[in-house]
This record gives sequence, C-alpha cells and structure tokens, in this order.
Amino acid sequence: MTTPTRGRAARSSQNGSATRDERGPIQSIDRAADVLALFDAHTRALTPNLVSERLGLNRTTAHRYLLALQGAGFLTPAYTPGPLLDQLAGFVSTRQQVLTLAPAVMAHLSAKTDLTVVLSFLGRSGAVVTLVEEARAGTIVLTVRVGTMLELKAAQSRVLFAFQSDPAVVSRALEELSPAEQLREQAELAKVRKERIAWADLQRTGLASVAAPIFRGDEVQAAMALLGTTPLLTEGERAAWRVEQLRESAEYISSLVSD
Repeated sequence: MTTPTRGRAARSSQNGSATRDERGPIQSIDRAADVLALFDAHTRALTPNLVSERLGLNRTTAHRYLLALQGAGFLTPAYTPGPLLDQLAGFVSTRQQVLTLAPAVMAHLSAKTDLTVVLSFLGRSGAVVTLVEEARAGTIVLTVRVGTMLELKAAQSRVLFAFQSDPAVVSRALEELSPAEQLREQAELAKVRKERIAWADLQRTGLASVAAPIFRGDEVQAAMALLGTTPLLTEGERAAWRVEQLRESAEYISSLVSD
C-alpha cells in the first residue's frame, strides 16, 4: 500500500519541478514585458535606477534585464527603443495601412469580376485569411472563412513565400514536403517571382484561385486573390482580363502603402 503513495508523491514532486522549470522562462518574458512597458510619452529612455525603482528590483537585476534586452535588439546601448521594436512597429503600421486601404479596392474588384476577393497575411506555415469580399452576382458563391490558415500550395501562400526576404521562413514551411516536392515547389516559387502572380495547386476539380502580391517597397506585405471556377479564371479573354484586374488592384494598393 505504501508504494503507490510514494509513486504519487514522486510524480507530484516531479510535476511541481517541471512546472517551476517551465515557469522560469515565462517569468523572464513577463519581466521583460514589464521593463518595455515603462516606455511612455514621458519616459523615452530607461536606466537601471528607474527600472529598479518602478518595478521593485534591485539595481543589479534591473541592469541585467536592460543588457539582455539590448543584446536582443529591443533596446539601443542608450536603453532607448531598439531596432527590433522599430521593425515590429513598422510591420504593424504597414499592416494597418493595408487593412484600411484594401476593403474599398476589394469591393470594387469583386463587383467588376463577379468573383470573391480574399486578402491574406503570412502566418507561421502559410497565408492566413484576413479579409473577404464575397461576390454578389450568381447563385453560387465561393468563399473562405476569415482566420483560415491556407495550404502551402494555395495561391496566396505561394505569393507570400515567393517574395519572402527571409529564406529560413520558406525552408521551414517546405520541411513537410519530400526532397523532390521541395524542388518542384521552389521552381514554382521562382515562377511566381518572375510572373508576379501565383496559382493554387490544391487538386480541387473545377475550382481555381489566383493571387498577386502587395508590397511596401521591396517587402511583400500581403496577398490578394480571386476565387472562382476554372473556366472563369483560366479560359478565354475574359478570364485573362480578370487576372489582370487582380494584378492592377494589388499594384494600386502597393502604390498607396507608405514607408
């Protein structure tokens, strides 16, 4: 009877230890967030004394956090906001610009083409649907839910990976493919970069999607796509016209996004 009790006690002790071990890094992240949150309209630079006083830390610990944040790029050597924060602020600002500009353009494009228009940003493993303008003509409407993580070979994912400036992001996304499939997908992404347009390869008979990039300068920010049937997007002059309207709409938003 005593052995199970000791076993439960041991497991409890081990679980408690694991919880404490896991909590350590989380506490460090929480503390780093507390330090960065000290910036406001009146505090443009931090010091060990200021951090120590406001967060109740000893001065040595406060200094150690500042040095770590500086080393990670969150702070400059003068303990002012660093390059990583500038990068994140720029990203958020650009995304907000795209989200503000896109709806009117998407509505106009959908009305002209009679197709659903979708806008996506890059997530961890593919495009994430952020805005949808559904077609209002016709009895059948093709659509996709906001928040959907699209497949690697979706048109919008291909656009975002093709123009991705960080090769590691693309490599991580392609890891799930076999070596032969990776080579084929890399060739497809090269084609997207050349043509500045991407087609989905999702093996869905009768359905098609095509996407174009939205840029800020040389950096891709989002992907805009048309969803439709294969004939509407791939057959005849009208289909080619729809694809060109998509391209022009994406370029128009790019021209409005400021640095």
